[in-house]
Amino acid sequence: MKQLKERILSDGKCLDGGILKVDNFINHQMDPVLMREMAKELVRRFSGHTINKVMTVEASGIAPAIMVGDYLNVPVLFAKKKTPSTMDNMLVTEVFSFTKNKTYTVCVSGDYLRPGDRILFVDDFLANGNAALGIIDLVEQAGATLEGMGFLIEKGFQTGGELLRGKGIHVESLAIIDSLDNCTVTFR
Repeated sequence: MKQLKERILSDGKCLDGGILKVDNFINHQMDPVLMREMAKELVRRFSGHTINKVMTVEASGIAPAIMVGDYLNVPVLFAKKKTPSTMDNMLVTEVFSFTKNKTYTVCVSGDYLRPGDRILFVDDFLANGNAALGIIDLVEQAGATLEGMGFLIEKGFQTGGELLRGKGIHVESLAIIDSLDNCTVTFR
């Protein structure tokens, strides 16, 4: 997506270790106009699928997931990183965060993720695919169907995209970065 790529080049910041900061327009401070355009594009790319729920993992995926859910007119469910004492019928999995170098227990209520649900997962980044694998586990536990996975930015030099596509999952990424070597962004 040209608009996103241009914004990454103008406002993104590269840090050592393959980290791209886009916190001034995607995952801390957000540009709602860009978010709306990215959501429209994800909806277009998954238009051939029947989707009745959008899912993400808190927190950075919530904004794009809500925008996609709004366009699709379906509920949005996010997996929580802290186990609430009030949650009934809990589905639980483990997710390793590349950025935080920490393993999280994530959970959703089986009251909201049920058999028959047709899920589109939306997140800000695809790197090694750990959050995506956690969502796949939750969807399978619930007996729901994963229709696809949409990401704003994919780090093509990491293993997540290949792993998910190798499982036969419909994966769409609005910008795929092939390299951040020498803190220079190279798009696919």
